[in-house]
Amino acid sequence: MPATVVVGTQWGDEGKGKLTDLLAGQMDVVVRYQGGHNAGHTVVVGGETFALQLVPSGVLYPHITPVIGNGVVVDPGVLLDELDALAAKGVDASRLVISGNAHLIMPYHQELDRVQERYLGKNSLGTTRRGIGPAYADKAARVGLRVQDLSDPKIFRQKLEVAVKEKNAVLAKVYNRLPLDADEICARYLEQYAPRVVPMVADAVAVVHEALDAGRNVLLEGAQATFLDVDHGTYPFVTSSNPTAGGACTGTGVGPLAISTVIGIAKAYVTRVGAGPFPTECLDQVSDLLVERGHEFGTNTGRRRRCGWFDAVMARQAVRLNSLSEVALTKLDVLDVFETVKVCVAYEVDGERVAHPPYHQSALHRAVPVYEELPGWGSDLTSVTDAGGLPPAARSYVDFLAEQIGVPIRTVGVGPGREQFVTVAA
Repeated sequence: MPATVVVGTQWGDEGKGKLTDLLAGQMDVVVRYQGGHNAGHTVVVGGETFALQLVPSGVLYPHITPVIGNGVVVDPGVLLDELDALAAKGVDASRLVISGNAHLIMPYHQELDRVQERYLGKNSLGTTRRGIGPAYADKAARVGLRVQDLSDPKIFRQKLEVAVKEKNAVLAKVYNRLPLDADEICARYLEQYAPRVVPMVADAVAVVHEALDAGRNVLLEGAQATFLDVDHGTYPFVTSSNPTAGGACTGTGVGPLAISTVIGIAKAYVTRVGAGPFPTECLDQVSDLLVERGHEFGTNTGRRRRCGWFDAVMARQAVRLNSLSEVALTKLDVLDVFETVKVCVAYEVDGERVAHPPYHQSALHRAVPVYEELPGWGSDLTSVTDAGGLPPAARSYVDFLAEQIGVPIRTVGVGPGREQFVTVAA
């Protein structure tokens, strides 16, 4: 049975966790394929909110095997705290499988992340300072520690001592920071974390392929989103991995022919956290209203999100980069109170109208959005249970977005709850 990929089409926070949770009822295995605990997925079930960081969203279904793939970077302390929090809410996460090839986030990664952001000052990237970037940098430099190393204390200590010696030299000589204690780190990871983490470690590639070979349904879940992709996003204001659909292959060990469907997630407007270009950003009361109605604060960091109108130029590029089969549109209800709503249908760059983002970052910073304005619907969508209940203006807005981006919008979110989605005929 071919796999399905869920990918964000904007700058994250589109509602991937909620959609994954919705789709998980039809799935057998849900795999997180990249990112770390810098990305939070919020799912509301029965009025109770679950804020997931590392554990795949499918964990909330008892029949699902949740898998943390090799493309993820794992802070074991955060993972165990998350598992304990789920257990406290009655969620059994004992089925969790962790790839032995996933890399570990270490204390020196977090320290480097913090001091590097401070050192950059006004040129900082706006990272979550949780060690994600430095962990991926060590992975690329081939000096990282992996989850499987927790099962071999001798190897773990050898690798750790080499890493700490090098990191301490950088921290002391470049940033004037006190050295980290390799013995303390080793004891914490091997004595506190390893006994609980190691039993969950397995050959995740085999787990996923055995499920596919058996005709079971597999969902590949990304973190962050297309325009935070290290290769295709608004570099350098990006994450350190590949949230795009191609990253689902490398982050799980699944080849592209095993994927049949790629579902893109988009908000009915656009948000981003941290620095970087944002052509449709609103800097007036529209932004304040979107923040208020959409509760636009980071799941993990609490930072206020920047808000703007829907950007069809970005969405078209996301369709290209991910080979999207369809799009799920979330938070349409947030726009209920607007008399009119705007959609960016093109950019104007140096007097030229363009339908796709310019490749050069300086040109993107100069891009001016070209808007079309549509009538609002002025009614509460949160009680709508089927597409027929959408006001004509709301349905017209959805149809207009689908026409602009070139793929069908088949699912529309009308509230925060698990059940607050309606299916729209293509």
